[in-house]
Amino acid sequence: MNRRYFLAGAAATAGAQLARSANETVRVACVGIRGRGRSHINAFSNMPNVEVAALCDIDESVLEARLKDFETKGKKRPQGFTDFRKVLEDKTIDAVSIATQNHNHTLQTVWACQAGKDVYVEKPCSYNIFEARQVVAAARKYGRIVQHGTQSRSSPALREAVEKMGEGVIGDIYMARGLCFKWRDTIGRHPDEAVPAGVHYDLWLGPAPQRAFNKNRFHYNWHWNWEYGNGDIGNQGIHEMDKARWGLGVKYPVKVSSMGGHFMFDDDQQTPNVQVATFEFNGAGRRKMLVFEVRHWMSNHEGKIGERGGRPDANTVGNIFYGSKGYMVWDGGVAHTYMGREQELVASPPRERGDGEGGHFGNFIAAMRSRKKEELNAEIEEGAISTVLVHLANISYRLGRTLDFDAEKMNIPGDKEANAMFTRKYRSGFVVPEKV
Repeated sequence: MNRRYFLAGAAATAGAQLARSANETVRVACVGIRGRGRSHINAFSNMPNVEVAALCDIDESVLEARLKDFETKGKKRPQGFTDFRKVLEDKTIDAVSIATQNHNHTLQTVWACQAGKDVYVEKPCSYNIFEARQVVAAARKYGRIVQHGTQSRSSPALREAVEKMGEGVIGDIYMARGLCFKWRDTIGRHPDEAVPAGVHYDLWLGPAPQRAFNKNRFHYNWHWNWEYGNGDIGNQGIHEMDKARWGLGVKYPVKVSSMGGHFMFDDDQQTPNVQVATFEFNGAGRRKMLVFEVRHWMSNHEGKIGERGGRPDANTVGNIFYGSKGYMVWDGGVAHTYMGREQELVASPPRERGDGEGGHFGNFIAAMRSRKKEELNAEIEEGAISTVLVHLANISYRLGRTLDFDAEKMNIPGDKEANAMFTRKYRSGFVVPEKV
């Protein structure tokens, strides 16, 4: 950030520490609005005393379509921006809600914190481990409310499930499995081409290296390219990784091992579509394990996850926790507990079911009003820890070896090659700063 942004941020930070009245309108800018960002728009648009004051997207056709949606619904048309930095110059905007690509999440969050804005940032909050540290540092330095987009943390049923596991309903928990089995078809192969009209490609690239435009590295399929995404373990998988860590009651691992590959399809995808990652934890002298699996295409419904719709082609995305007395299955916003060798099904947590989607955005606004980060269900530091696990798994996979992790020093002792992958070379004008 340049001096102008820094000074604006310092002034805004100083004035934002007072709690807001419940009747005071919160003005939000939604950034990255083609896919997931539409959910952000809908959530904030339907909240009392919250105004979607601005929309921002590097694709002018997407931006105009979303702006017209407001007019079609008879709502006030927000301001439109293609450059996120221009959004931050508007001092009347209180918060930004970021649903851009993984490689832009951290820098945009840091800039927003420096400009005195609160932030809702989609998962994963960082592209690499260095960025995971910086995004938390920025939130702390500028006193901002920053919510991570792992909305299951706001699910009433899953929150109660965590409470019950903490009370020992399935005994001593020693292992968790995170499952991400999704029907992912081939993305094929496409040649590089000219940048489409109305696409501000330089802004889309942001911190990533300069490279020719290719539609297989653009809308959504950027997830499968190492320069922009983190594979399915960092896409859908980060949700299940966060839930597995949450239910297991752990933070950083001491050992990580991952292997897999890109099977069956011959296409432009770089990231694995089959991946198994194993994490060992050793907190307070108690060893625990977390096993995470990514599969594409055809798979079975393990733990009956995904069977609710009665469709054989449904995704199997969820978590299984194993204890000394039984095991618990999380399937979306529903938890089922099976006890003893007979695997007797007991009642699910009775609270309202659901994935926490709407409540998560509401929780963010409520914390903005109270100015208490402790009230956030997925405060940025929790999101950053889960994101680090994703990055460690990918580093282990890409290097083909087990990693010993030192959480205090945040490094892999004696492994220069692995530690070099904690960060990247940033493009001029889009550098994630070492001192936020």
